[in-house]
Amino acid sequence: MSKHTNTSESNTAQQQLHLQTAISQPIRQAPQYIHTVQTPIYRASTIIFKDTDALNNRHWSDDYDYSYGTHGTPTTYNLADQITHIEGAKYCLLAPSGLSAINLVNSALLNTGDEVWIPDNIYSPNHDHLVALQQKYGVVLKFYSPTDVDSIQFSAQSKLLWIEVAGSITLEFPDLATLIKKAKAHGVTTALDNTWGACLAFSPFDIRDTNNANKSNDSEKLAVDISVHALTKYPSGGGDMLMGSISTIDKKLHLELLRMHALQGIAVSGDDCAQISRSLSHMALRYQQHHQNTLQLIPFLQSRAEFAQVLHPSIVSHAGHQHWQEICTTGLGAGIVSVIFKAEYQLEQIQQFCNALQLFHLGFSWGGPTSLVMYYDLKAIRKLPTPHLQDGWLVRFCIGLEHADDLIKDIQQALNTLQN
Repeated sequence: MSKHTNTSESNTAQQQLHLQTAISQPIRQAPQYIHTVQTPIYRASTIIFKDTDALNNRHWSDDYDYSYGTHGTPTTYNLADQITHIEGAKYCLLAPSGLSAINLVNSALLNTGDEVWIPDNIYSPNHDHLVALQQKYGVVLKFYSPTDVDSIQFSAQSKLLWIEVAGSITLEFPDLATLIKKAKAHGVTTALDNTWGACLAFSPFDIRDTNNANKSNDSEKLAVDISVHALTKYPSGGGDMLMGSISTIDKKLHLELLRMHALQGIAVSGDDCAQISRSLSHMALRYQQHHQNTLQLIPFLQSRAEFAQVLHPSIVSHAGHQHWQEICTTGLGAGIVSVIFKAEYQLEQIQQFCNALQLFHLGFSWGGPTSLVMYYDLKAIRKLPTPHLQDGWLVRFCIGLEHADDLIKDIQQALNTLQN
């Protein structure tokens, strides 16, 4: 009865105000005992403090800093908590895109004179951002081969090591455990682009060192320092959202990232968070289907005389196949497979092939329901020797959720146009 009386009193007070004032004031809050399947969406820039104590006792490092929309709302924190659980992390920050998340790591951790080591197959926008930091602020950029840990020669200035598992175009699977151990021995922070694995192929903070003889010892489990994830792809699953995450198990490192996150005013939309959060419950099912479709395409691709090489970690001859087997104990390997056309095929023919595809559409990204295709000139995107790759134009297939038989027929008919 008291609740009804309070509501009536509130309505009476509203009626005594001018209309313009009444419609500009919050009227009621949802009761805390209401639970729904999906988390309610909070849209906020301003967040109203209960009283002056709540205003003065807040701190930017609080786990849930409800002080302004850029810091977070129940909707954004809910998604961050979900990603933390999926990643096996303790802390998570959200960013408007995967690239924004990558750039946050670079901006927070690198200073003038610091060395950052990147694999030769790195996500190209990350490379471009680091080149800009090198030119403007004197960050030192170093390249290493994703197939050779010994190509990394850390120095006293080495600060950050980026790792791609697997490379998003040529799909090399590096010796992840050895990379982590080498970085830790030199005090270098490891940042993993975990978009391909999506925390489903393997856990970035629970990696077993299979090179160690004492494999039963839990102390031999390894963890990266930072896992960056483009939620745009598998977590979203619709090809219609942009978002990224930065996860860690180290509180000091998290606070360092959080401070830069706040200083740069990085924020995400509550509506976008709700959409991605809604998709997480079936992410594993979709990921498995992407993977199974890819496995069904691989034998067909290997049978075609037009291709000099088919690239996927599950293929025994693939660079890093053994490391994939050791790290991805789930047997999963995402939904990307690349082919290298024989060197006799020229650019015009590659473009003709891509244009002839009906179910594969020209576009970047992956993880959505629709299959995508993109072509690359390996000589233009690699700086170090690649003896493990054949010469020729590379075409990447990002496999969607269509039936595998239809995708095979589509590639077959597109290849047939090259004979005309």
